[in-house]
Amino acid sequence: MDKVTIGFAPTRRNLFSAEAAIEYANLTRQKMDELAIDYVDILDINEDGLLYDDEGVEKIAEKFKAAKIDGLFLANENFGTEYACARLAKKLDVPVLLWGPKDETPAADGSRLRDTQCGLFAIGKVLRRFKVPFTYVKNSDIDSPEFARGLQDFIKVCNVVKTFKQTRILQVGPRPFDFWTVICNEGELLERFNISLSPVPIQEVVQEIKKVKEQQPDKLQAVIDYFETNTKVQISTKDLEMVAALKVALQNLCESYGCNAGVIQCWTALQDEIGILPYASLSLLQEEGLPFVCETDVHGAISELLVEAASLGEHRAIFADVNCRHPENENGELLQHLGVFAYSTAETKPILPQRHFVFDYPGSVAFRAIKDEYTLCRFDGDNGEYSLLMGTGKGIDGPYNQGTYLYLEFANLNRLEFKLVEGPYIHHVAAVRKNVVPILYEACKYIGVQPDFYDPIEEDVKAYLRGDQSWK
Repeated sequence: MDKVTIGFAPTRRNLFSAEAAIEYANLTRQKMDELAIDYVDILDINEDGLLYDDEGVEKIAEKFKAAKIDGLFLANENFGTEYACARLAKKLDVPVLLWGPKDETPAADGSRLRDTQCGLFAIGKVLRRFKVPFTYVKNSDIDSPEFARGLQDFIKVCNVVKTFKQTRILQVGPRPFDFWTVICNEGELLERFNISLSPVPIQEVVQEIKKVKEQQPDKLQAVIDYFETNTKVQISTKDLEMVAALKVALQNLCESYGCNAGVIQCWTALQDEIGILPYASLSLLQEEGLPFVCETDVHGAISELLVEAASLGEHRAIFADVNCRHPENENGELLQHLGVFAYSTAETKPILPQRHFVFDYPGSVAFRAIKDEYTLCRFDGDNGEYSLLMGTGKGIDGPYNQGTYLYLEFANLNRLEFKLVEGPYIHHVAAVRKNVVPILYEACKYIGVQPDFYDPIEEDVKAYLRGDQSWK
């Protein structure tokens, strides 16, 4: 599971009971400990361990920056100090969670200790004035399922945002000429999202393969052993060694260039140089948490990073072409590729075949993926506008296909088809075996991307985020 650290800044206001605010702050801490939340506290900032003035803002900001927190949790333990919360959030530039524990019944004389809900209204307004996006969990009891779920979902949102903002992609070769669909604006990705590319020529990969064979025999043998143990190997020993060497070489280059994902010109220059397809190598990189996709689809690699981050790294992704309709199910669709599915998604034992019907080269991998519910995700854009398409589909039976494949049934396939045709999306999607649609939706407010759906589920997502209903 990916690690996410949040800064915990419980707040109070002088007009209301400091003792009650301290009590509820401690109860909040206890709940976070129960939920195994990794957080940085402010008990050393002042006697109360609470945020309520400018001096505290400066000290807390310095501490949280030094700790490199991934998100800020503003817990409104009484009415709260709205300007202190907004100033702190503005300084940190991370996702913000706003929540406060439900108020007690008024005392017999009609007095109230905290007025937490009223303060939440104030803090929300001032955060807007400061142009600070934030996530809100409804005013609820500390032991309520809505609070626990909201806090845990926020951790996942932070992971998506952190991953997006720290993305650097190794680009091996230019896009294949025929694939105009994968054109991307490198300058715009850097200027708007801080996403950078590290381009290397295919010849640099070839040189790295030679180094691997000469200088890293143990690493090379470990990969060969993995394939022989977990795969039905039908290719020659020489070709298997090249598949393994390519995997290690790409991993080495990602480490050298500081990249958390990669894209590759998978045909046909690569085959002229090393004689194999890269897809089995890419599948193993996928399995090890290094998304690496074909046809230099930069937006596709970003899609995969986001959908995996939304599951906190619990699930590895498939990266697939949306290929053709199911021959019998009007809402069924084939998702397929020559092998850019992580190994842990396999329902049948993977095979390294001699060839695929598209290319007469070894190096592809073949298996049927596990039938389950999947979240599909596609980051894409053109003409200066970017959006994130998302939704779900359910695994179903379908005819045998070569390569890695999966059939999914959608609520209405026509809606997805029209989205992919009318754009700005293309036929490549990333998917994980977990429903993370609400996480991706909430993350969009922090990364400056428009959320989009192929099914009319936005109101259901909003209801889930409000705590009005569960999400399957």
